[in-house]
Amino acid sequence: MQSLALISFFSPFVAFLFASCFALSQRKIFVGYICAILIGIGTFCSLYLLFSNASFNLSLFEWFVGVNFGFNIDVISLTMMSVVGVVATCVHFYSIFYMAHDEGFNKFFAYLGLFVFSMLFLVMSDNFLGLFVGWEGVGLCSWLLIGFWYKNNTYSFAANEAFIMNRVADLGMLLGIFWLYIQAGTLKYDEVFSMAQNLDHNALILIASCLFIGAMGKSAQFPFHTWLADAMAGPTPVSALIHAATMVTAGVYLVIRAGEIYSLVPEVSYFIAILGAFVAIFAASMALVARDLKRIIAYSTLSQLGYMFVAAGLGAYGIALFHLATHAFFKSLLFLGAGNVMHAMNDNLDIKKMGGLFKSLKITAIFMTIGSLALVGIYPFAGFFSKDLILGYSFITHHHGIFLVLLIAAFMTAFYSFRLLMLVFFTDARHSDHPHEASKIALLAMTPLMILAIIAGLFEHHFFEYISSKLVFIDAQNQIVVICASLAGVLGMILAILAYKYAWFKASIEENKIHKLLSNDYFIPHFYHKFIVAKYESLCAVLKHCDIFILDAIIEKISFCCNFISQKMIMPNSLNLMLRFLVAGFVILLILVWVV
Repeated sequence: MQSLALISFFSPFVAFLFASCFALSQRKIFVGYICAILIGIGTFCSLYLLFSNASFNLSLFEWFVGVNFGFNIDVISLTMMSVVGVVATCVHFYSIFYMAHDEGFNKFFAYLGLFVFSMLFLVMSDNFLGLFVGWEGVGLCSWLLIGFWYKNNTYSFAANEAFIMNRVADLGMLLGIFWLYIQAGTLKYDEVFSMAQNLDHNALILIASCLFIGAMGKSAQFPFHTWLADAMAGPTPVSALIHAATMVTAGVYLVIRAGEIYSLVPEVSYFIAILGAFVAIFAASMALVARDLKRIIAYSTLSQLGYMFVAAGLGAYGIALFHLATHAFFKSLLFLGAGNVMHAMNDNLDIKKMGGLFKSLKITAIFMTIGSLALVGIYPFAGFFSKDLILGYSFITHHHGIFLVLLIAAFMTAFYSFRLLMLVFFTDARHSDHPHEASKIALLAMTPLMILAIIAGLFEHHFFEYISSKLVFIDAQNQIVVICASLAGVLGMILAILAYKYAWFKASIEENKIHKLLSNDYFIPHFYHKFIVAKYESLCAVLKHCDIFILDAIIEKISFCCNFISQKMIMPNSLNLMLRFLVAGFVILLILVWVV
């Protein structure tokens, strides 16, 4: 069993090393296939461990006192390993099609392999330091992959924005880890959680708050949310793997993993739930009017992360993990479907300039419809089971305000999901392109995700029985909630279908103040640029002038004076004078040695 865990962990690293050997050479298609197969082997090992109900600790060596380089294989880590592995395998095979004509084909697969390795490091580690190493690793890979086409200044800016915003949040997380080590004297999960009840309550509040700041950055929660939509500048397989299914869910994983700490600080947990509910409706509102295909799906991801944080914040860690898993499948399916549409439309992303694509992209349209039905939460698709549990738990625990917000967000989700489908596939063509379906390998790579988007929710009871050894089972099913959530979803779908079939919304609606507010993301990016970025640039300009006209000027004056003095002190060809200087220097050295 331990060998299988090591194979699962190191196979992506082997893929990274293999692809790196060809990173600077011309595109070689076999590099993509071998990397995908290596990821597949690791995924098979993870799934075998999952179905074997394996549970063990694996320690390789000691980093320093109280922290080992080791892995904790339990129901939480195995669930994450399996989700990451399945999505990563599908994305690797899909990327063979998507990046087929890109000059950086080999390098792209090297970056993907390194990302999967870092993500597995994050979820398999048995301590907070190992988690942080993996955390920073996925952040680095995200930067490399968002800015993969770095010669485009817009893409490069998006990569830098994601990297810098995450570094700001990660500082908070690092402070939390430092304070945890000071308080507990160890960073190993089991040891920390066993003594958590004995730690000072105020210290626990500080630790939990700092750790959650890191989670807010990685999972793009307000106010660190702006980087996620801009990160869509990267290649679409990157969006499917990193910004839908794996890295952005790392913040949710952190709260689930540290649940024994958060359960002791209900004030912090309740804040997490409130923030999650706000982000769920906040992101959904922006998706209602967005025109960029990938940004709509990115806002959807942001909204669903809000649902997960609501569940985790209210203490339903098992339900949060269940929604994390189901969401990974149908959201990555939607992103890969968007990649097919982009490929067919010559990288055009404006859904207002599409339409009529069902005739040419029937399979992609069916796949994206299935993904959207799962996202909306229509029975029997995966989202119905996981999202309704979050709504149900907020309802039965009497958090009716949160429940109402999530219900409204569910209605919005249904509307913008089917708005996207209508404008892309089922309305009259508004373009002059000649689209075509994606290649067979792309469609085959999407098929497992499509199947899981349909059937993953049916394993609800098996899943909760499986994780019950680590996470408390909560029966959150409620008939009233199911009816309300289903009605919200169906009404949103019907409204979107009718509105765009009969063109209810005229072009003049874009002049509406609310529409402008939503289409400009509540002007928050503009605010950040004007009051943070611009002010920082001004400060940098002032410091630059100080550097040039003050510090450099002082150094130049000192240099000039030294040069002038040295010119005066140039010794003539006098042996007597030279000996005097030599003796004086020797005396000075002796005095210095004696004083020191």
